[in-house]
Amino acid sequence: MGGESNGHTLTRLVPPPLYRHRLVLALATDLLCQLVELQSEEAREASAFSHSMDLRTMTQSLVTLAEDNMAFFSSQGPGETARRLSNVFAGVREQALGLEPTLGHLLGVAHHFDLDTETPANGYRSLVHTARCCLAHLLHKSRYVASNRRSIFFRASHNLAELEAYLAALTQLRALAYYAQRLLATNRPGVLFFEGDEGLTADFLQEYVTLHKGCFYGRCLGFQFTPAIRPFLQTLSIGLVSFGEHYKRNETGLSVTASSLFTGGRFAIDPELRGAEFERIIQNLDVHFWKAFWNITEIEVLSSLANMASTTVRVSRLLSLPPEAFEMPLTSDPKLTVTISPPLAHTGPGPVLARLISYDLREGQDSKMLNSLVKSEGPRLELRPRPQQAPRSRALVVHIHGGGFVAQTSKSHEPYLKNWAQELGVPIISIDYSLAPEAPFPRALEECFFAYCWAVKHCDLLGSTGERICLAGDSAGGNLCITVSLRAAAYGVRVPDGIMAAYPVTTLQPSASPSRLLSLMDPLLPLSVLSKCVSAYSGTETEDHSDSDQKALGMMGLVQRDTSLFLRDLRLGASSWLNSFLELSGRKPQKTSLPTPEAVRPTESMRRSVSEAALAQPEGLLGTDSLKTLTMKDLSFKGNSETSDTPEMSMSMETLGPSTPSDVNFFLRPENFHEEGEAKDDVGTMDRAPRVRAAFPEGFHPRRSSQGILHMPLYSSPIVKNPFMSPLLAPDSMLKTLPPVHIVACALDPMLDDSVMFARRLRDLGQPVTLNVVEDLPHGFLSLAALCRETRQATELCVQRIRLVLTPPAAPLS
Repeated sequence: MGGESNGHTLTRLVPPPLYRHRLVLALATDLLCQLVELQSEEAREASAFSHSMDLRTMTQSLVTLAEDNMAFFSSQGPGETARRLSNVFAGVREQALGLEPTLGHLLGVAHHFDLDTETPANGYRSLVHTARCCLAHLLHKSRYVASNRRSIFFRASHNLAELEAYLAALTQLRALAYYAQRLLATNRPGVLFFEGDEGLTADFLQEYVTLHKGCFYGRCLGFQFTPAIRPFLQTLSIGLVSFGEHYKRNETGLSVTASSLFTGGRFAIDPELRGAEFERIIQNLDVHFWKAFWNITEIEVLSSLANMASTTVRVSRLLSLPPEAFEMPLTSDPKLTVTISPPLAHTGPGPVLARLISYDLREGQDSKMLNSLVKSEGPRLELRPRPQQAPRSRALVVHIHGGGFVAQTSKSHEPYLKNWAQELGVPIISIDYSLAPEAPFPRALEECFFAYCWAVKHCDLLGSTGERICLAGDSAGGNLCITVSLRAAAYGVRVPDGIMAAYPVTTLQPSASPSRLLSLMDPLLPLSVLSKCVSAYSGTETEDHSDSDQKALGMMGLVQRDTSLFLRDLRLGASSWLNSFLELSGRKPQKTSLPTPEAVRPTESMRRSVSEAALAQPEGLLGTDSLKTLTMKDLSFKGNSETSDTPEMSMSMETLGPSTPSDVNFFLRPENFHEEGEAKDDVGTMDRAPRVRAAFPEGFHPRRSSQGILHMPLYSSPIVKNPFMSPLLAPDSMLKTLPPVHIVACALDPMLDDSVMFARRLRDLGQPVTLNVVEDLPHGFLSLAALCRETRQATELCVQRIRLVLTPPAAPLS
């Protein structure tokens, strides 16, 4: 009895297989969370170093530590790890010494490009700050290595991988500093955008786009931003590269989202693989991929979750404005009117959608006329009893959302708009304009102008008397706010009382600037993505109809995805996730002779990371570009050639094809770049190369991208010079018609120089303008308002600027 009882008890103590899998998954998730917290803590310490030391002191300290560590590891014998650590510290020393004079020069002249002494911000300052952040992290890591290198707990391989990643980033930043120095020498005093002749511009941009970018999307992802936001950026990048794998497999909606969630395990574990995949995706996938990825937030389930965490409002209704012409009075003579016609460009007359958001139910918002315009969005749960109507507000906010002119709707921006409605106490109408590439310029402008005029004319239906009206928008929406005001002035109708534009793009020309150089490393605004969005909006994108059914995720397809297919992907994705962690736990299944997707390799035969494969190359490649001649396929085969019978390659390499050509771009190489780059004996190439590469000192060689060439022309379409597309290029007479403009920009945004130069133009014309620049946040912080303290403060700054517009000016004292 006792033996049976003991045996029975022991049997019960053995967890069932499903429980063991859940336990492994829970432990792995907890480990990843701890790693993220550790990285955030290290990032905070590095950030503290960056702000407490001047550039020269920081460089000298880093060089001293690098020399000390280099000497130590050189004396540790012929071991491979010690040799590589010695080499990486030698590289850190070399790059830091080479970078410091250039950064000092840029910093010494940066003040000439500020809007004023109260607003020290421009692309040169941002580039120096970014380089300082990288130096600070290397300084922090070098100190850690010097203090712990003799400890038995010192993780040599982990520290080596991180040091090599940041050395690669520092090398590329040194190249960007030289490019910025070249811009400084070429441009007129005080001008931030490149103004060289066309041939020189082509040479400059041709050289710039060849730089390696993957190092900024792996271990170094978001190092320049506030530590609180980096875990989000890591999650976003993992989701993006996982999403890219499933994009062209006839998968849509919740299916591709769920598959991406569960198959992203290896990208979370391997930062170098993630960086290489990120670079390949941003360079090779077309605008429809980005449209699909950015529209994930439009999925009903995700948008509902976001709204649950936001402010509860009385009114959030989608309106369909009929495409009917109406009359508006002229501001110069209200007795005269002008006809506002419905949008016509490209697709003919059609309704314009707009979302009305109000914290309180106000007079007019429940009228029969407004109810007749409401577009059904399905059943809505009333969380609060219907109150008595509040009186009409004296003010109204007309909002235009961002999304690169190609993605998102007011639904994506609804969470922070609800907060605005509560804080400002005014109704907000957010315009859902038609998106490119299906509806290129000027369709969006026509729809936004039509909706703006409709809101001004029918503000009583929206719960406002319309005494004060503010146009507010972010990114592409900021651009449209400015151009809608210009169009209103051109028609002679009422312009808004002010504009709040958050990180707007004010010129769509392919002009380089110091802040736009940061697009090389920006995870939210990569340079190739910028070019694809501009091409789509300008209507010059070349469509590829070979797989048009897979171009974008239709909204109906997102919510009507077949349930059985979703569950299948969920099961397969979860299995893939578990297998990734079971490999790490050392579980060794039986080897198979054929390469099957279900095969789980033992720990010893797992695919080595990009950095491991690259570092296994001959010593001569170290310190320059150990990745530039290796593709993802090469690295995978090299990494497994010694330990695995079946080489492995990322599935995305097999399923993702080349991108579609595009005509408008920010930094793009010409179609024949590859041939020119490799045919060194070509006369034209030899003639031009010295002009471009003379910016680099002898012996300095930045890393070059190993991704496929971009088959895109270098020169932009003339349409991007249209002032209603690029308001920075508008003549003085047009800009003088603008109301007060309040710009909130980001110091680390590739579009920073757009804001600075636009504010300077308005200031020079005597126009009322303010520019506030927030530190350490990325482009698009409004959509991240609830993420951390820094994004909440930046969002509150936008609310303050809007409130400034909505507050009537004080009456002069008699």
